Amino acid sequence: MRLLLLTAIGLTFGSMAAGAAERDDRVPLLSATDLDPQAMLPPPPAAGSAQAAAELAELHTMQQRRSPAEIAAAKLDGATKNAAIFAEALGPSFDLTKLPATKKLFDMVRATEKQVVDHGKQEFKRQRPWIIDVSIDSCSKSDQPLSSYPSGHASMAFSMAGVLARLVPDRAGAILARAARYGESRIVCEQHFRSDVTAGEALGLMIADRLMAKPAFATAFEASRVELMQAGLLRTA
Repeated sequence: MRLLLLTAIGLTFGSMAAGAAERDDRVPLLSATDLDPQAMLPPPPAAGSAQAAAELAELHTMQQRRSPAEIAAAKLDGATKNAAIFAEALGPSFDLTKLPATKKLFDMVRATEKQVVDHGKQEFKRQRPWIIDVSIDSCSKSDQPLSSYPSGHASMAFSMAGVLARLVPDRAGAILARAARYGESRIVCEQHFRSDVTAGEALGLMIADRLMAKPAFATAFEASRVELMQAGLLRTA
């Protein structure tokens, strides 16, 4: 009976430990002390300013010229919130379902980036385009009304691109170009204004830079580098 009890306790604690290990990949690694969006980014254009008017006009122009195929591609990008978007730049071998160490690394990036961006959105409280102008035909209007600046999608793409370009430097140009197209999808879908996207891009690169200085992240980065080399995605010296 005692042996059965000890076994049950051991299994319980083992399950708890495994659950904690899984959650670790989703624990943000940067605090507001490491990176405060309000301190690092310019404020969004003031309501009624010439820049705000120009950004709204850009969305009206986009609404007239975007094609159904462009809208469909932008919607697909909007629904894909992980590093799988970079398979286009790296090829089919970049499959996160077969690259657990790399998936873990980018889960860490995603958790950190989301917390930083959410903090920024709460600080700036910029209205979404369709709140400012009801004629704006966004792909979706389910986002919080005061969450336009900075763009979380753009920040995610560029934080991941900043890390991935360090992992696969000979593909850095293609990786960053893919991140830029991903950010542009937010304009095509009229989810964001132009300055939301550019702020998200800048913030994403800052997040990548800060993450590289964290020991836990550096360890995960090296494990991913080894895995990508074994998968033939890295050139050997």
